[in-house]
Amino acid sequence: MEVSAALPRPPGPPQESHKDALRRARAALREEFERGGDSERLLRQLRLLVDAQLKRAWREFKLPGSLSLVAVGGYGRGELYPYSDVDILVLLPAASTEDAMPLIEALIGHLWDIGLEVGHSVRTVAECVEESSKDITVQTSLLEARLIVGSRRLFEQLRATLRDGFDAKAFFAAKQLEQEQRHLKYQESAFNLEPNVKEAPGGLRDLQVLRWIGRATEVGGTWAEFAARGLITHAEARQCARHEKTLTRVRIILHYAAGRREDRLLFDYQEAMAEKLGYAATEARRASERVMEKYYRTAKSVTQLNTIIMQNLGALLDPYAASEKHPINERFQSVRELLDAREPDLFERQPGAILECFLLMQQHAELKGVTAATLRALWRGRTLIDARFRRDPANRAAFLKLFQQPRGIVH
Repeated sequence: MEVSAALPRPPGPPQESHKDALRRARAALREEFERGGDSERLLRQLRLLVDAQLKRAWREFKLPGSLSLVAVGGYGRGELYPYSDVDILVLLPAASTEDAMPLIEALIGHLWDIGLEVGHSVRTVAECVEESSKDITVQTSLLEARLIVGSRRLFEQLRATLRDGFDAKAFFAAKQLEQEQRHLKYQESAFNLEPNVKEAPGGLRDLQVLRWIGRATEVGGTWAEFAARGLITHAEARQCARHEKTLTRVRIILHYAAGRREDRLLFDYQEAMAEKLGYAATEARRASERVMEKYYRTAKSVTQLNTIIMQNLGALLDPYAASEKHPINERFQSVRELLDAREPDLFERQPGAILECFLLMQQHAELKGVTAATLRALWRGRTLIDARFRRDPANRAAFLKLFQQPRGIVH
């Protein structure tokens, strides 16, 4: 049930003092960040600032104690970017609460008046479950629900009800499809000239989707927990944390540079981004070129890590399918429609198999990608492609053969 903030509202507390206080607090946090402050601290402090405003307004408008005010989405996760929406759910008990509707409308209107861009919904537990079953976005948003103020008993009822009806395999399949569709929107490339640092391949969303699935499958929501379960190595866990920190800082700087919610790294902001991140021009290259190279390297690594972890999560959910192996030749096999090297040290022993790997992908349309183990092996073997490798007549012939295939050359 959606509530319009445009409806007439009963008188509330003074707006301007709260609006000014919020503006001053936000400005102070921005100043601290631009002096070199920590990105995670900024997001946390912005969240705490908004939490305090919501709790105050909830008390001042005297909402019934039987209701719950719940943070959802990124705000529920505890990450609030400078110009992101504040996503909230007003949770109603099953009993009639018509008397509370004018107060809820007044509350939402007040939040907009003081400068909070609120994305809100008003639902019962049953309505949350119904919407969650129809829309994976709603289901994901509720996965990160966090009680701000109000009835804890009602909030825990929501969590328990959602948990009881949760299908981890279906959630994984839906998020995987959602990611594929999102990547198609950006031509499946992390290398757009003006990339979207949140939604494009290699952006923040590719890391967030892993955390969502981790929580949904009870693996955990941190990179250390992923490593503890064997989904990634400890070195890869550190990579994930480092890349997440880089992309988070880039997105924050973008918001401040644009003065609004902006996730595209447009040409207009690339020089400013370079300056904020400490990149200077050289005789050969502009500062913006240097910062974009850093971004592309980060995005490429995130894409690779996302592929590895998604595969391992899929195998965790369906171990039987992961055990099915279909030989292709003496060096490679197919596992879950993914190309897999039959021996972990294949590329070290036979470097020419690196090119054969890509040739097989072109020749077998049923293959949808490469297994996590083989991706890691390719990464380790990349330095084997040296001058000696290139002089080898067999490798030259194999390389030319890649361009003679009827499909898959560009991809």
